Amino acid sequence: MRWGGQKVVKDGVGTDVALPGMRGLLRSVRPPEFAGMIFHEVEARSALNKVPSSSSMPFTWTINPYRGCGHACTYCFARHTHTYLDLDVGEDFNRQVVVKVNVARVLDRELRSAGWRSEPVSMGTNTDPYQRAEGRYRLMPGVIAALARSGTPFSVLTKGTLLGRDLPELVAASADVPVGLGVSLALADRNLQASLEPGTPSPAARLELVRRISDAGLRCGVMVAPVLPLLTDSEEALDALLAAIARAGASGATVLALHLRPGTREWFMAWLAREYPGLVERYQQLYSRGAYVDRRYQEALAQQVAPLLRRHGLAGGAARRGLPGDRAGPWPGGGPARGAGAAGEKLERSEQLSLL
Repeated sequence: MRWGGQKVVKDGVGTDVALPGMRGLLRSVRPPEFAGMIFHEVEARSALNKVPSSSSMPFTWTINPYRGCGHACTYCFARHTHTYLDLDVGEDFNRQVVVKVNVARVLDRELRSAGWRSEPVSMGTNTDPYQRAEGRYRLMPGVIAALARSGTPFSVLTKGTLLGRDLPELVAASADVPVGLGVSLALADRNLQASLEPGTPSPAARLELVRRISDAGLRCGVMVAPVLPLLTDSEEALDALLAAIARAGASGATVLALHLRPGTREWFMAWLAREYPGLVERYQQLYSRGAYVDRRYQEALAQQVAPLLRRHGLAGGAARRGLPGDRAGPWPGGGPARGAGAAGEKLERSEQLSLL
């Protein structure tokens, strides 16, 4: 989907936003069950996004049914993509979600084309396909069915427990194609999670999702990301979190440090100044060279995490092992931290080029 020639119009008090220039826009709605949210329903012209061949990501294509995300994660690296609509990286990203209502139908057409070679497809690498909006729009069952019918391997990474709704479809699809599932879980502290990720299910709910996936007979990796320097990176905290992940039946875990690209950096640092003002100067030092934390921190985190992953049986194996076309190891959620930031950097570069 391309977004050229669009304008944002705000009313006199700046509280209502419409996108009248968006090609394919059907309507913008404020459902009463989603307080404060605006859903811009559009008809997409395409569903599959090609990952550049130069990328070392372990998938070739992505699908993003939504743009913007009600999870409202303070650290979300996809925030900058909202600026292409002249929307801001903050509350607009959290509250104004573009919904590709025809994504399953368009995907089915693309997968039926003579040139489609059933290369691996990944979902959840940008905005979450199982964010709360999915409860209203139910786009993923059609996406899953189209991929399975076409013999296309796929993976899903999510924070959303709505994935549990589709477990029967995912189990059925796994009989026809390789299916990889991953759950993103950065921390166990409920109060900190509610402040950092106010729209996400609780850590306990996500651990239960891992358990349900495992009980259904599917492998599930966990992405422990982002690790926040001086907040969630203690050995005690990581050990406890990885122990809980292992008890839930995860097949592997990957641990990645926080990265702060432009847009996200400003939004996150404003949150840090409100909640932990004493850490602002230290973060400025750790991220003085750009989006990625100081290399010495990355190396120290990797050394700390490696024995913990081994201790809890999470260092080997992952949800996607064996998918044809893998180019850079397991995805999502398997293996030790690779530089505690390298995989995140590759993901960011891929999504910069593979826009929604």
